Amino acid sequence: MMPDKRASDLLDFYRDAGVDALLGEQPVDRFAAADVPPLRMPQPVALPPGLETKGRAAPPMTPPLAPPPPAPDAAAMAAREAAKSAKNLDELRAILDGFEGCPLKVTATRLVFADGNPRAKVMFVGEAPGRDEDIEGLPFVGRSGKLLDRMLAAIGLDRTKVYIANIVPWRPPGNRTPTPQEQQICLPFILRQIELADPDILVCLGGPSAQALLGIKDGITKTRGRWFTFETGKRQIRAVATFHPAFLLRSPLQKRFAWRDFLAIKKALAG
Repeated sequence: MMPDKRASDLLDFYRDAGVDALLGEQPVDRFAAADVPPLRMPQPVALPPGLETKGRAAPPMTPPLAPPPPAPDAAAMAAREAAKSAKNLDELRAILDGFEGCPLKVTATRLVFADGNPRAKVMFVGEAPGRDEDIEGLPFVGRSGKLLDRMLAAIGLDRTKVYIANIVPWRPPGNRTPTPQEQQICLPFILRQIELADPDILVCLGGPSAQALLGIKDGITKTRGRWFTFETGKRQIRAVATFHPAFLLRSPLQKRFAWRDFLAIKKALAG
């Protein structure tokens, strides 16, 4: 009787533990034994043309992921090759418009290439577009641009007699200063632009322009009014640095020094 009692107690334990089936030495497919039909996934129903979204919102489309921008060194190398291939200013503008190596293009509204007369004897180069320039697609059209126009008029020039551009042709977010990497990527394009325009005189507006184009390290206060030699790739031309009009709006007392620089530019054009 004792063995039967122990077996009964063991069965009671298994039942209380939730065991409700016996296992044999061989596995048993109990789904097949119960004749359970296989699970089927619902098939999409084709709707007649034009009725796909009738009565309900169309499912959101997931935009394709944009390819990551190239590394700065690779982008700068691609910029040099692309700029070199431009045979004229129109080709250079088209190349810049399709260039994807500068991250500023993603945040800018449009390309700000140039304004004025590309056959002018004098070319002005600033640093980067601002908000107004980004909207209109032209350099120096905001408050600093209006001041530049008055400075040009004071020496008998206007935008039909000068050519104007920037080192960086896309507006940095929040009008921040372009990073050294952004300037290096864009530098081959402005160098090629100067070469194709082939002015007699190059005017660097502000310290960043003078440092990038003339290879100097001094600030604009020490650099302004000094004449340099700039190699266009075709010939050597005279170059001078002066204050950026935006700086003059903040520091109007410096306008007298900029006036001296513009008088020197007028004299050089007449010579």
